[in-house]
Order: sequence, then C-alpha cells, then structure tokens
Amino acid sequence: MPTAWFPVAAHGQNLPSLGDTEREALSPLMERKLGEQIMREIRRDRDFLDDDPVSEYLNNFGATLLAVQPEARGEALYDFEFFAVRDPMLNAFALPGGFIGVHSALVLAAQNESELASVMAHEVGHVAQRHIARMLGKQKQDALIPLAAVLLAALAARSSPDTSAALMMGGQGIAIQRQLNFSRDAEREADRVGLQILRDAGYDTSGMIAFFGRMQNATRSYTDSAPAYLRSHPLTTERMADIEARTRGQRYKQRADSIDFHLIRARLRVLQDLSPQGLRIASEAFNNQLQLKTRMQVMGAKYGQAVIALRQGNVPKAQSLLQETYAAAQGAGAPVQSPVLASLTIDVKLAANDVNGALKEADAARSKFPISRGIARQYADALMRAGRNNDAVDYLRDQVQLYRSDAKLQDKLAQAYAAQGRQALQHLALAEAYAINGAMPAAIDQLGIARRSPDASFYDQAVIDARERELKARWMEEMKEARER
Repeated sequence: MPTAWFPVAAHGQNLPSLGDTEREALSPLMERKLGEQIMREIRRDRDFLDDDPVSEYLNNFGATLLAVQPEARGEALYDFEFFAVRDPMLNAFALPGGFIGVHSALVLAAQNESELASVMAHEVGHVAQRHIARMLGKQKQDALIPLAAVLLAALAARSSPDTSAALMMGGQGIAIQRQLNFSRDAEREADRVGLQILRDAGYDTSGMIAFFGRMQNATRSYTDSAPAYLRSHPLTTERMADIEARTRGQRYKQRADSIDFHLIRARLRVLQDLSPQGLRIASEAFNNQLQLKTRMQVMGAKYGQAVIALRQGNVPKAQSLLQETYAAAQGAGAPVQSPVLASLTIDVKLAANDVNGALKEADAARSKFPISRGIARQYADALMRAGRNNDAVDYLRDQVQLYRSDAKLQDKLAQAYAAQGRQALQHLALAEAYAINGAMPAAIDQLGIARRSPDASFYDQAVIDARERELKARWMEEMKEARER
C-alpha cells in the first residue's frame, strides 16, 4: 500500500464491521465491504479521475489480465475495479476487495503496454494472494478499526496533513502504517503472480524489469525520497534478482501496443492538470512529441491537442485536430476501432451543435462497442439533445436493467425523465443513483420528494413505499454495525 495518495474525508468510525478476527484473514465479504467503503470516499475527491474513456480503458485492460488467471478473483469472484488518480507521483495501489488505483503519472511513465501491464498484474497479485486481508486479519480486534482508519488517513496525507495526523495520534499511526507496506515475501508472491499473468496474456515479461528498474533510477529526480511506488513496494536487490531469474531464458515477445494506449496517455497528460499553465505544458509536450514523427506518436499528440482545444472551447480547432488524429491512426487505410476516438468524436460534434451527426456517430459507436458504459451515456445525451426524450427514456430503462450498479446511468435516466416533466420518476431515479453510491440518507430524501410529486401515480407510490422500506432497512443495519463497533 502507498504511504500517501490523495485527500478524502477519512472517518474511521464509519467503516464497516471487519468480521471474525480470530481467522487468519478477513472474510472475502468483509474485505469487499471495506474496499467499497473506502471507494465511496475516494470517488468524492477532486483528484479521482471520473473520466469514462480512461476508466474504461483501464478496466478493459485489467480484464484482459484477469481473463488468463480467473482464480485471481478469489472465492468471492470479485468484480475488480481499476481506476485512475490525478497525481504526479509514480504509484499504483491495491485496496481490499479488488479495487486497484493507478496514478496518472505512472501511466505516462510506461513506455508500452507491457510495462503498464507489469504494474497492474503485480497489484492483481496482491489481491489474488489476499495480502491486505491477511495483514488486517492478523491484528487484534482493537487494532482493526484504527488500521482501517489509516487506510483512509493515507489517502488524506498528501494534501490534508492535519487530517492525516489526527488519525495517527498516540504513536499508533507509525506502527500501523508500517504494516500497510507489503513485506518482502508478499512482494515476491505478487511478482510471481504478476509474471505468470504477463506470460499467459502474451505481454513481454521483461517489461516488469525495465519499468521497475527505470523507476528505481528515477530516485535521482526526487530530492527527498524514492518514487511512491518503490516506497510502498520496496524494490530490493534480492527482489530484482528473483524477477530476473524467473524471466531468464524466456523468449522476447514483440507485442504491438493498442491505439487506445497512446490515446489514453495523451488524455491523461491533459487531465492531470487542467489549469491554464498545465494545459500549456501539455501542449508543449505534444509539440515535442510530434517531432518524433512516428505514426502512433503523431496520433497521440494530435488527439491530445484536440482534447485541449475542446477544453478551451475552440471547437473548429478541435474538429481539425480530430480529423488529423484519424488520418494518423488509419495509417495504411485500416479502419479505426477505438472507443476513445469515438467518444471524443461525439463530444466534438455535440460541442459544434451537430446534433444529428453526434447521434449518428453515437449510434454507430454503441453498435461497435456494446459494453461501453461511456458510449451508452453519450448516446442517451445525443437522443436528449435531439429532443427524442421518449427514446432516451426507453433506452436508459433498458440499460439500468442490464447494469444495475451504474449510478451514472440512473443520473442520465433522471435527466431524461426531467426533460419529459415526469417529476416522480425523476426523483426515483435519483434515489437509485444515491443508493448505488452508498448515500442512503440522500436516497431516502429523494424518495420523499418523489412521493410528494404531483404526478406520482398509485403505482409510483407503491414502488416508492417498497423501495423506502428496503433502503431504511439497509440504513438501519449500517447504523447498527457502526454502534456495535
């Protein structure tokens, strides 16, 4: 685990019950519950990169790693979630229950997908070996909740040192923090699992040695300490020798990087600092990248410049740069299959008020990329912009049945109902969005608003009553758990 990530509201007393502490590890259910609680705090932070193309790329990339070793999901068959954090430090981290975070700077530092895969596979290895659960489960009952609190305090440390220090008072914080750093044995286990995943997924296993070695050399660029990833995942001489021994004799695998890898790196370069100065620095980096004159580098640079132009409201420039991006991506004329490019195309057309063009592009994109949640939401946006609110509602109602844990889809459905003037259903959908995000009081409040809506039918009232009973029961159970702790 890292020693410092990014600021969140850290309240250890609100963490879920951690289960039977007599066991050597937390139960998978309790481990997941703890991870979900921490993720609810992380998602509220401004440095959580809530960006659909980035999130979908990381999760699709992670899914290819997990596909070759499904047992990494454990007995609880965790649905892994990979997410990005806006941070200039080279770092990645695993949370309890299959949540894996990647700092934007680490993706930018990876020179190819094999290097990125080496870090993500290593983090999967920590989850697969249940290192976090084993560390937590070995603590005494009175140490479990403070230890879980430090997990959140570590998130607060970078920009909220006072909050972090308050949670680590009494001298117990230092001892607990040391336990968050993985042991040498745990690191070797994660390396072993990670290398096996890399090998089975067809990635170059030497990417792990190359990337870790480059991060180690980067210590010269830091005046006070090593990169965060090496502080939380100590890269000893013995560990490097073990990795090299495991990869010795393996044939080098040439694996072409996906188009989306280069596009996402460009996107993250923009998103990691949206200030005017940050955008100028990113623009200069893209200009330098264009001098390399390789097809992928040109494509990534043009895409990044298009994202900047759109952010700055220069839609004609964004349109022109997007066309140049497609030209570079097509190369010898092969069709471009990229949800990242398709997403930006829709955004640019909507910004240009080309609603029909955006709708046509979104319709084609959802056929090409049927599991893309971001494209689905953009299609709904295009339908509403075109005034086809009934179609938007029908489409979104189907989507929320397929993806019941997608809060953003519920938000879109609420927007579509609002466009129709259906207030009761609008607030019902908002209640579901809040419930998915774990905000039970807000969800219950929305149900109250829905009940008082003038258009609430008898059937709506029955649905509201039933859902309110369910959510109040869940809230009471959560409050009971908190009191018992």
